[in-house]
Amino acid sequence: MNAHNAVNAFLGRHGFVPSAPDVSSAVSALLFDMEEGLATARSDKKLRSSMPMIPTWTKPPSSVPTNSSIIVIDAGGTNFRSSLVTFDNDGVPVVSDMQKTSMPGTEREYSREEFFDKIADNLSRLKDKASRIAFCFSYAFTALPGGDGRVIEMSKGVRAPEVHGCLLGENLSKALVAKGWKKPEKIVLVNDTSAALLAGASAAVNGKTYDSYVGFILGTGMNAAYIESGDILKISDMAEGRGFGPQIVVCESGKSDKMAKSEFDEEILKIINTPAPYERMCSGVFLGPLGQLALKAAADDGLFSPEVASKLKALDGLELKDMDMFFYGSYRTDTKLGAIVSCGTEFDREVVYRILDAFVERSARLAAANISAAVIKSGKGLNPARPVCVLCEGTTFLKTHNLRDRVTGYLNTELTVNRGIWYEIVTMDNAVTLGTAVAGLI
Repeated sequence: MNAHNAVNAFLGRHGFVPSAPDVSSAVSALLFDMEEGLATARSDKKLRSSMPMIPTWTKPPSSVPTNSSIIVIDAGGTNFRSSLVTFDNDGVPVVSDMQKTSMPGTEREYSREEFFDKIADNLSRLKDKASRIAFCFSYAFTALPGGDGRVIEMSKGVRAPEVHGCLLGENLSKALVAKGWKKPEKIVLVNDTSAALLAGASAAVNGKTYDSYVGFILGTGMNAAYIESGDILKISDMAEGRGFGPQIVVCESGKSDKMAKSEFDEEILKIINTPAPYERMCSGVFLGPLGQLALKAAADDGLFSPEVASKLKALDGLELKDMDMFFYGSYRTDTKLGAIVSCGTEFDREVVYRILDAFVERSARLAAANISAAVIKSGKGLNPARPVCVLCEGTTFLKTHNLRDRVTGYLNTELTVNRGIWYEIVTMDNAVTLGTAVAGLI
């Protein structure tokens, strides 16, 4: 039996097309969601945007900050990081007092008071070391003109339902003052994709000039931000016309619901329930469980030898790191998947590889579509001397086997070859932390 043919037949039987989605078609669907999401806050149409398209009321500064310090919080999908960032006379940043703990609400459900009290405890070593705090909050929130933000919803496994609807800066300020801090001069909220975008702006050095900026995160979750230069109709009546561009818009693109789904995508809802259909198909927290569902289904369909099929059916959890360990060393026997296929045939090994790689391939296509849509919507990058800077972050994008190279290939075809749009992928250490610091000092 030919493994390639067998895997394609298996995937197709379960509604998973190995060569899908078509990147151009996915871009069109995302652009529809983006345009509709900017036009109105709500719609009664059956075909309507599923992406919040959140204006941030900010844009990259004309120059980096100098002679200033700021406390930076990075509340991510799994980890809670905090640090002090200091910019010297030349605008060179130094990150110090970095600490990483678990994100409050990942181990149990938190009340609103407990949530902000825990954050204040995590910052105790930084008490009064700066008058401003920049808070990168990697969850959906509505940015307000003064810099604060109101939580739309928590996600990524964080259980803190009472935080929904809260003003983050206001509540954190109260929690800090209650612990003896001076009241912060200002607490500025920023999304991780906005922070990545702002970090990208600092890459324009040594004669490099960018036409615009995009921030893209593919890690535990997935999202993009870009600079909208046109009118944003749904907020045009706020703050005396300040609803008009240019300003950074956080797409919340993981919520797009316009992609065709397989049986595995529908089944994953029984394991991890999330209101983010697009993200569910491609981000790091879902790839392992999706792969496990597919391997068990393939075992049921008779694709594996009896011993391997039995072990795959009994598999106790699969994470993206397990998949990567297999991809990077398929003949190792000290990994979760390597130990299983070592009991079988070469055909077993190849089928496992091909099935799991199909999910990585789809993730690359969806990521490329997401980035492409953001770059296209910016309306920039038509001059090759002034490309759009795409600051990419997230361990799934940076470390997953073959994913980054595939994304780059699809981007080149979709943007430069097909549309004449020029872009440049940029990565840097501590990108979200540095971008958050810049946002807090604008």
